Amino acid sequence: MLPLGQLLSVAIAATAPDTTSLAVAVDSSKHEIVIRVGPFDVPAMEMHEMTGMQADMGMPGHEAMAQDSPLFRFDWPVDGWARGYRVALVDAHGRSLPRRLLHHMLIVNFDRRQLLYPMLERLLGVGAETDDVTLPRTIGIPVRRGMVMGIYVGWHNESMEALDGVSLELTVQWLPTNQNPTPVSVLPLYMDANLTVGVSNAFDVPPGHIEKSWSFTMPVSGRLLGVGGHLHDYGSAVRLEEPARGRTLITLLARRDSGGRVDGLRRKLFGVRGEGLKLSAGHTYRVVGVYDNPTGILRRDAAMAHMVGLFVPEDLARWPAVDWSDPVIQRDLAGLGIAGRSKE
Repeated sequence: MLPLGQLLSVAIAATAPDTTSLAVAVDSSKHEIVIRVGPFDVPAMEMHEMTGMQADMGMPGHEAMAQDSPLFRFDWPVDGWARGYRVALVDAHGRSLPRRLLHHMLIVNFDRRQLLYPMLERLLGVGAETDDVTLPRTIGIPVRRGMVMGIYVGWHNESMEALDGVSLELTVQWLPTNQNPTPVSVLPLYMDANLTVGVSNAFDVPPGHIEKSWSFTMPVSGRLLGVGGHLHDYGSAVRLEEPARGRTLITLLARRDSGGRVDGLRRKLFGVRGEGLKLSAGHTYRVVGVYDNPTGILRRDAAMAHMVGLFVPEDLARWPAVDWSDPVIQRDLAGLGIAGRSKE
């Protein structure tokens, strides 16, 4: 276990009152973990946070839209495999709030790193356009009791009216260690079109059509069993390509209204019993975010584009370990609002 202690409770932004707390409860009969964090006072988007023509046209940038909460620390309470989640937002009176209020919610795993980036694993990520997920009992993400986790929330309160007393309730389904047959272990594979570790991955969207891309070489071979993604308004699709073969492997299309507002992103499932999309070590792939901006103005820092897949590595032992001396890992910690530490 990492000796991070109370450092994981360092606030990123002062959007949580003194009464804000995190509670974790385990329901062994249902095999569910309920993580409740709140209450939060969620400010409305303010005109003074907009810049240039965006303010004139009422078009907020990304920083005005997503206001991060503090990062809250907790220890994972069970051994087994995480297999699904559902999210609920409620106000101070227990009334349901719209999902679009949630720009993103992330669970950071301090005991495992990502495959493509020297940064900590994002065990679970949920956006406004992300539907709840339940995986088959044949697969799951391996977790163990005592893993150090952190959770934080980014809000998107476009109502122009402050909301007080907002809480998020995340219910995670898990499979116990005596599950029969033993589930196939999958790990999150994060692929971002514009990621620099430790800083925002948002990018500008000029008028018209734009494609933002990032290429990477797979360090290990394995299979993608399923993939989802994340886009902002005016996003059209996220693609995964294999340039050397001139192939598009995956296209996730956005669900949008007539004005380009994104309310969902389609998923792709390849298989859960051994079949899947093969990604080979040493091969180069490219993730592409596609936007179509009909507004006629430049939207600064208004876009993101990424995919997250369920990946079965051929050799789990080759998955890279967290290297606390890596300056990129230290930048990741700094971006989370945590002073640099090493595993002692």
